[in-house]
Parts: sequence; C-alpha cells; structure tokens
Amino acid sequence: MPIHANVLVRILAAGALAAFLVTPAAGHGFAGKRFFPATLATDDPFVADELSLPTLSYRRVPGESGGATTRATDLSVDIARRITDDLGIEVGATYRSLSPAGAERTRGFDNLGVGVKYKFYQDDAREALLSAGIDWDIGGSGARRVNAESFSTVTPAVFFGKGFGDLPEPAQWLRPLAVTGLVGVAIPTRASSRTVGDDGDVEVEVERYPHLLTWGFAFEYSLQYLQANVRDIGLPAPFNRMIGVVELPLQTALDRGGHGTTGTVNPGVIWAGQYAQVGVEAVIPVNHISGSQVGWLVQLHFFLDDLFPQSLGRPLVRQ
Repeated sequence: MPIHANVLVRILAAGALAAFLVTPAAGHGFAGKRFFPATLATDDPFVADELSLPTLSYRRVPGESGGATTRATDLSVDIARRITDDLGIEVGATYRSLSPAGAERTRGFDNLGVGVKYKFYQDDAREALLSAGIDWDIGGSGARRVNAESFSTVTPAVFFGKGFGDLPEPAQWLRPLAVTGLVGVAIPTRASSRTVGDDGDVEVEVERYPHLLTWGFAFEYSLQYLQANVRDIGLPAPFNRMIGVVELPLQTALDRGGHGTTGTVNPGVIWAGQYAQVGVEAVIPVNHISGSQVGWLVQLHFFLDDLFPQSLGRPLVRQ
C-alpha cells in the first residue's frame, strides 16, 4: 500500500481544515493550565475520548543478521473511550505494507491491540499526573504474512506527565516545557518457538521471545502556553498554537538471549485546535540495530470530548 505525496497532502489539508475551526482548546489533556497534546509515538497519560484517524508511518526496518532491509508503511486507527472520568479503554488496528528488498510486497492487518488505563493522581497546581494501564496485543488476530505474531503480548505500564509552569520567575521561559513518558514490561505469552520444516521435522534453530522493558519520553515546548500563561510575544497564527515535540520510544530486551536497546528519536511539531490536532515527526533510529535511515510519522487526531460532548465525548458511566 504505497502512500503517495498527493494523498498525504489531502490528509493534512483535511486535518488543517478541522483544526482551524477552533476556539481555545478545552476538555482534553489538561492538568491545571497545562494542555498536553496527544503524542504520536508514545502513549500519553490521559484517559480521554479521542480518535486517531489516520496515523501514517514509513520506515526501513533492518533485516535479521544484517540482511536486506524492508520498507514498512503502516496505516493505523486508534480510538479511546472513557468508562468513567478516570478509567478508559483503547482499541487500535494497523494495516501494514511490507516491501522486502528483492521480494514481493505483502499486505495485511497486524495484531489487534486493546488496553485499559486508569488515572490515579492529578495535581493541577503542579501540572502533574500519573496513570497505570495494561495493553494486550492479541496474538493470532493479524496476518502472518506481515509478521503478526501467533502469540499474545501483555504490557502493564505506568504513565506520567509533568508541566513546568510552576517554575520561578527567573526561569519563566522554561515554563512552556513539559514531559510525558511511560515505563512498562512487555510479557509474551510464549517463551520460544521451533521452526518446522516442510517434511514435518523440527529444526534445531529456536527463536526466543524475551521480556522487553518498554520505556519512552516526549519532551514538549508549547508556544500556546507561552502566549497564554508566560508572555504574549505576538506570535501570529498558526505558530501561536504549535507545540514542538521530541519523542523517544524505546525497548530494551531483558532476558532469553535478547540484548540491547532499540528505538527512535522523533523530532516534530504538533498543531492543536479545540476539535483536532495535526502532528508530523521524523523517525530517526537510535543505533544501527534500530535501522539506518530516517522515516516519518504523521497523524490526524480528533478530540471526541469536544466534538461530541453529549454523546461519544462523555464517559459511559456518569459519576
């Protein structure tokens, strides 16, 4: 499924149209005066009603043991709904297109992902919050031809967010800064597998599936926060609603023969309105085992709590 430039232009134009129909953002992702945007590559700590449609990404994935790289293009859809004000569920699906060097392209859905998240702490004065959640990558729900695993992976994690609007006056230019992040452990339901040959014999080679420490950060500098809460420096639209972002989604193998850390550094920018936001990031491998070429990530994200406050945008259970 190649993604052509004109398709990207149309998607971004639609996102810009939706996002420009705004008044100041309200409802999603707030702790005190701090608005935390929905980050593209690392899960944010909020429980909210939101829809990412679509998220598009492109990367060259390195082959095993120094083999040829594969061009991977992903089209994802994610929806989150609140059960209560502090408890929510999330569902995500990804359609993959894999183009290995010298081989035919394959397409299909990756495994379906579902999750539950609970926000257990929020301090508006300190612009701080904490949440806990668990994600389930449902084994066998995707297509094997795009390398969807036949086993499940369960990932309990803790999520955090902290804005720096409480810094003293001498550090006022740092007040627009914020950081969000997560720490979790990915637990596969299968420890290893053996390859079965065409004649039914079990090969000696064993593939092992280690536990993975999943961790990441998103560093944000909000020009919107600067204008509204620090000093109005007269930024015109659209710059007055931009948030600079650097994300670091990372994984570290913990056992079963796995070793090393893989991941990317994703510098980019988010433009946030009341009803939607548009984000774009570069995807830069952190080391040679993570890849060698820069990819990209773009997302159109809708705030259902602001779009449909009386239906899809409110908790399923009122408190």
